Amino acid sequence: MNYKEALEYINETNKLGSVLGLQSIEKLLSLLDNPHEKLKFIHIGGTNGKGSTSNYLSNILQGGGYGVGLFTSPHINKINESIGVNGADISDEDFARILEKIKAKIQTMVEEGFNHPTTFEILTAMGFIYFSEKNVDYVILEVGLGGKNDSTNIIPPPLASVFTTIDYDHIDILGNSLEEIAYEKAGIIKRDSIVVTYPQREEVLNILKKVAKDNNSDFYLCPMENISIKEINSFGSIFDFSFNNTKIKDIKISMLGEYQVYNAALALTSVLILREKGLVQIRDEEIKAGLWNAKWPGRLEVIKRNPTILIDGAHNLQGISQLKKALDLFEFENLIICIGILKDKDYSHMAEALGPIGDKIIVTEVDSPRKLDAERLEEEILKHNEKVYIEKDIEKSVKKALEFATEKDLIVFCGSLYLIGQIKRILNLLYKV
Repeated sequence: MNYKEALEYINETNKLGSVLGLQSIEKLLSLLDNPHEKLKFIHIGGTNGKGSTSNYLSNILQGGGYGVGLFTSPHINKINESIGVNGADISDEDFARILEKIKAKIQTMVEEGFNHPTTFEILTAMGFIYFSEKNVDYVILEVGLGGKNDSTNIIPPPLASVFTTIDYDHIDILGNSLEEIAYEKAGIIKRDSIVVTYPQREEVLNILKKVAKDNNSDFYLCPMENISIKEINSFGSIFDFSFNNTKIKDIKISMLGEYQVYNAALALTSVLILREKGLVQIRDEEIKAGLWNAKWPGRLEVIKRNPTILIDGAHNLQGISQLKKALDLFEFENLIICIGILKDKDYSHMAEALGPIGDKIIVTEVDSPRKLDAERLEEEILKHNEKVYIEKDIEKSVKKALEFATEKDLIVFCGSLYLIGQIKRILNLLYKV
């Protein structure tokens, strides 16, 4: 199997859809000699900020000289981005080679009457095999969907289960109430482990505490009140942070937005706890270097300036709210927004949040069967802004935004990670970024 054939196989598997539960991934991994059982994990759950927090953790541990596997989703440009070691994505050759091995075991599964694994289950198994082959010291493992029934939850007890903000998310799958969603996401907590969480709403926090206690796991709340932000602008942030007897000054991060300071603090707290317990050995200066080196494409990413082009994968109301707040970091005359959203998202409230602030808004469509029709999104935005333009073709929408902009303007592309991946490819051709 070559890489092209591997992608064709993955695309065919995509048509099978998504099925939550651990039976299929458990069977597949057993046929592959359970590579996950040889690895040490830090499991990342939540709603928003999982990718950034995972990236911070990966870079901090790399700064300490460790070999670190990183498993995240979804990808922006290329599926290989989901699996990486020390900042390098899995190669096309390794992707195809490992998938060929997995495909043979899938055939055995199907012959034995098991369901064909989903694409995400295949990628999860591939990640475990690759990380095992690379003999990494730690794996930063991001939950795909929910927690309890997500295929990543097949792992043995991790060193820590780390929770970013938990909010309404995939209510058709995870539950109609915040409590139901929180219980589903808390399902990654295992016995005799460590739980670290971002500050949550009271009902969510109570659930995390209860599940941690039921599993005899130590519970920690990230002390955001111990952050002292010294500077925050369109190039990054500088802050001090203290935890127990440790105080680290002048921490610099290049990821944009105040919320990235909080994501960095969550990752930092997790590492300091692991250090206190003797599970990692790392110096403060190595931690600072790792945080500075952390980059996360597609999240408040500045592509160029004059005009400033900002891309952001914000795809729910909480993400859009953070994006709006981050716009205050930039100086500009006119704000041009190009947006495309998936139809299963809270597009009416997203339109309500963004509609009033755009000087011009271009509505496009994500290249996905789940896309929201441009006319429907336009209808929502028109309730808040009359300067709306439809351009369904993504490339033409990019060119229209550039035509509208002067050097002193800000162009923002947002609404979906899938859209951002397509936008970034177009901008790469235009600007070689």
